[in-house]
Amino acid sequence: MRIDVVTLFPDFVRQCAAVGVVGRAQQRELLQVETWNPRDYTSDRHRTVDASSYGGGPGMVMLIEPLRAALAAIRDAAPEPVHVMYLSPQGARLTQGRVAALAKLPRIGLLCGRYEGVDERLLAREVDEEVSIGDYVLSGGELAAAVVIDAVGRLQRGALNDAQSAEQDSFSDGLLDCPHYAKPVHDALGSVPEVLLSGDHAAIARWRLKQSLGRTWLRRPDLLSKRALDTSSRALLDEFRREHAPPGQARPNETVDD
Repeated sequence: MRIDVVTLFPDFVRQCAAVGVVGRAQQRELLQVETWNPRDYTSDRHRTVDASSYGGGPGMVMLIEPLRAALAAIRDAAPEPVHVMYLSPQGARLTQGRVAALAKLPRIGLLCGRYEGVDERLLAREVDEEVSIGDYVLSGGELAAAVVIDAVGRLQRGALNDAQSAEQDSFSDGLLDCPHYAKPVHDALGSVPEVLLSGDHAAIARWRLKQSLGRTWLRRPDLLSKRALDTSSRALLDEFRREHAPPGQARPNETVDD
């Protein structure tokens, strides 16, 4: 997969993409990350990429022409079609499902805004979608681009040493991940649950699913409302609820719809 990033800070993007799983994916030639600086596509000696906004107001707006030229260079750089995304708090919220879909594309382009944003005409004609990583505002799109690169890059086949790591991630099946433990078995902070030491794979799988369901119920109940639970999963969730109910307030018959 190839990811092209239009950014005023190419060094930052390259450095973020050079470490960890994403860096290893590039070394293994599973992922290619390229950067494009709009200043390289300007025609004035000041390499101007922004101007004041029509109608007044604070801040500057990124100009059409340098960005359009950079996007044209991206499209000409490789034969595969490129899906261009503008990283913006006004975009659709990035989810694990959307990340998985993007990971299957041959190429994506990430447009990083700065200042007050990008001229709306360019967004309407040159961008395929706007994407947000959360309901907050950053100084620019570079951090959001790094998030997309990492989330998409780690899903490339062979990027993770154990492919099951991605399958067990939070959100991969609509639930949050279960708790995890390592050495030592006993510590001043607590002990590893006995079931994980039992060697009973069926019991371990049941415990992990129960914890995943329960943790999602506690922390992200909105996710459960979007997921149809079978009879066994509902029973496990009810069991978790009973175990975590305050003393004297056990709720043995509660279900997800309660």
